[in-house]
Amino acid sequence: MPQHAMYLKQNVVTEPLYNQWYAWWYLVSPMTAPLFVANLHVKIMESFVANPAIHVAALKSPALRGGPYLNYGVDRVEGVKELLERTLREEALSLKYAQAMLDLDKLLATAEGFSLEDLYPRVPDLLRGYVELTYDLNNRATPRFFESLLYLSPFHRESSQSLSMRLIHGDARPYVFSTPRLDTNDGSLIVKTPYRNEAIDQLFAMRRTPGPVEPVREALGVEPKDYESFSTFFTDQPPKPAPRYDGDGVRIRYFGHACVLIETRDVSILTDPVVSYDFPTDLPRYTYADLPERIDYVLITHGHADHLMFEPLLQLRHRIGTLVVPASSGGGLVDPSLKLMLQHSGFRNVVALSEMESLPLPGGRLIGLPFIGEHGDLNIQAKIAHLIQLGGKSLLMAADSNALEPHLYDHVHRAVGNIDMMWLGMESEGGPLSWMYGPLLPAPLPRKMDQSRRLNGSNAVRAIEIVQRLKPQQVYIYAMGQEPWLGHVMVMGYHENSPQLVESRKLMEYCRNHGIATGLPYGQAEYFLR
Repeated sequence: MPQHAMYLKQNVVTEPLYNQWYAWWYLVSPMTAPLFVANLHVKIMESFVANPAIHVAALKSPALRGGPYLNYGVDRVEGVKELLERTLREEALSLKYAQAMLDLDKLLATAEGFSLEDLYPRVPDLLRGYVELTYDLNNRATPRFFESLLYLSPFHRESSQSLSMRLIHGDARPYVFSTPRLDTNDGSLIVKTPYRNEAIDQLFAMRRTPGPVEPVREALGVEPKDYESFSTFFTDQPPKPAPRYDGDGVRIRYFGHACVLIETRDVSILTDPVVSYDFPTDLPRYTYADLPERIDYVLITHGHADHLMFEPLLQLRHRIGTLVVPASSGGGLVDPSLKLMLQHSGFRNVVALSEMESLPLPGGRLIGLPFIGEHGDLNIQAKIAHLIQLGGKSLLMAADSNALEPHLYDHVHRAVGNIDMMWLGMESEGGPLSWMYGPLLPAPLPRKMDQSRRLNGSNAVRAIEIVQRLKPQQVYIYAMGQEPWLGHVMVMGYHENSPQLVESRKLMEYCRNHGIATGLPYGQAEYFLR
């Protein structure tokens, strides 16, 4: 007897987890995941078990939200203790890896410019064969990792990957990066499956095309105790239709934050996917249901957690034609290969684009442009701005670029000419370097040094430098984390006098005074280039 075909509901949240923590860039690469387990997750849990009241008190202050504090009450100590003990047991190899990295750093500190050949036998056994010892031109010794081999090693722990699924009816979600998911008291269920499982594609294809539930349930490995909960994720009601754009020129739809859908009759392009789920709300927004059935290109500007989000990417994987990421040389601890990472997560057609390289598009081309800023002066190559040329028009998705060196844009302008429309982030403050990269550092930075190396983008003065050089006819500010469906990954807490908004208003005032169309979209917006 054929099974009844069902649709996946539009408000099913599916969070990718790593060892029960929300998964992002550094938890997917086996080069960096062990360091975050050892130097962040274990330490936060140990702190909570030792004194949960400190965490409860800290999170009463808005200024400390997003810090290393578990978002649980004192009644959850036993649950955290249980996860901590299991982590120490099951992630024992990760803890040894972290210690071996410290030992390797101490070993390289002894190098004084002479041949490194004699140091290879002294590399910690756990890392031997996975690392090359090198000097920079100032004779500072540094390791280069064979990252592709690490994906084939025991350090690549797909057994630590899982999905947390539940229905939501509003935007409010707790901040995810400092707190593991302990249980399913909120109606969620945990599906233990690697991200590359093709059943994930089958599941999310059911958002648009109905199918039988049982084969997907079995392929995902849903446990019998969760069958009833899993069945609540489906409906016989079809979603609203989302026809492909068939108008003239280029249509640009703002989906929130840095997510923009760019379409012509011939091609659809989505940048840095962060998409709202669909449920009754007073705030207009585009959702997954508003995306075309086929997304020809998805463009990722950089690996930060609000731009490279595995939660929406896994849900869209079956729709994506080509996934374009910034190229990196690979092997640098702070700069894992996004191409390797996504390929090992089940994405088939991943293209790594370097600065000033181009990729042909139907009716135009994509050019990768240099991106300076927001990375704390670290040597991170996996970041790129995207210049999209379609039908004789050009859009620059500049992400969190910061004109630290304005002459860069003189060179860019000579190469690509004037821009019709520019999108630019204005997170002018940013957190200190340690907020994101701390678990990778062999030793803490002095506070003043840490605070000086902010993860910030442009302020008004810097943004105006870019505008003056690239001469756009339209300038829109995005990637500000304003939308409520970003609250689980960003804790901006804006108010009228927040520096980011003050600087944005200054930029918009400059643009208006110089005849440049401008705006700060919120929720949803639609523009055209014809």
